[in-house]
Amino acid sequence: MEAAAALTDMYDQALLGILQHVGNVEEFLRVLFGFLYRKTDFYRLLLRPGDRLGFPPGAAQAMALQAFKVFERMARQDDEKRRRELEAKLRKKEEEEAAAAAERVKASPAAQEIEMESTAERVPAPDAGGAAGPRELAAAQDAAPAAPSSASAEPPRAAAPAEPRPAELPTRQEQFQTNPDSYNGAVRENYAWSQDYSDLEIKVPVPKHIVKGKQVAVDISSGAIRVAVLEGGSQRVLMEGKLTHKINTESSLWSLEPGKCVLINLNKGDEYWWNAILEGEEQIDIDKINKERSMATVDEEEHAVLDRLTFDYHQKLQGKPQSHELKVHEMLKKGWDTEGSPFRGQKFDPAMFNISPGAVQF
Repeated sequence: MEAAAALTDMYDQALLGILQHVGNVEEFLRVLFGFLYRKTDFYRLLLRPGDRLGFPPGAAQAMALQAFKVFERMARQDDEKRRRELEAKLRKKEEEEAAAAAERVKASPAAQEIEMESTAERVPAPDAGGAAGPRELAAAQDAAPAAPSSASAEPPRAAAPAEPRPAELPTRQEQFQTNPDSYNGAVRENYAWSQDYSDLEIKVPVPKHIVKGKQVAVDISSGAIRVAVLEGGSQRVLMEGKLTHKINTESSLWSLEPGKCVLINLNKGDEYWWNAILEGEEQIDIDKINKERSMATVDEEEHAVLDRLTFDYHQKLQGKPQSHELKVHEMLKKGWDTEGSPFRGQKFDPAMFNISPGAVQF
């Protein structure tokens, strides 16, 4: 399956040509399974000990269903990724609008006056009696705990509980492929990453108390990345290094899932499979990942063909003219009522024409 996936791009144009010729996905599937019926032993059954061709009962159906489920799962992952990207963009926009509103409020004269009054109220007034007297000092000294004598023995300390051992990280690509966070990527000590043909997704876990975007510092350039959290006035770096390949910064974004992780989406500078995120880190075996391209990576020309085929399929189900017929109808309408036309003065009737798909070039 993985070897076949690596060759997909070689056959896209041929398969797209077949799909365009037959006109819809249903007929396309009939072509594929018809080919298996006529030219292979896909439907032959191994029933007797001497049979050399075919499959055990149910095996061919299981193979077809397994292939369907693989790409169905990929399609759902594509949908989930697009949903997260949309949510991240909306969340970022809301944060920017909230920050801008806060700046406007802070800059207003009324807000400055309120802040000055609030500051004045917080300054403690001196006691009427002035400085603390001897009695107060003595009471304070009596209340303070006595310092232990240097000669006295320290009480035995309880043994610190042993820290739990961290879970072992997966090491094989087959393990990475079972996790959506590391699909076509890997799990590393401080982050997990996944990829498709044009984009990368990185999840960097953060402590539970990191719940606001201002507690995170993320720097992304075309060739490097740095992720840190702000703790006690200083930054603790979670991930930092040079990227193994260039990215498009304008199409890359990040968001914070409060108390969980920093979610980073990077748009690849060129469309090819990455074997690592950071330079110097362990590389994955890209021969063991799924190299199928999703619909999101199909170019505009291919999209146009697929959109037209989908339109034609639904038009056919409803008994309405398909795209090739509509195109011819538009051309015929222009000459229908012109000078010298035998149809001049009559209402245009598309039912008079039987137009085959091959008669029109798109």
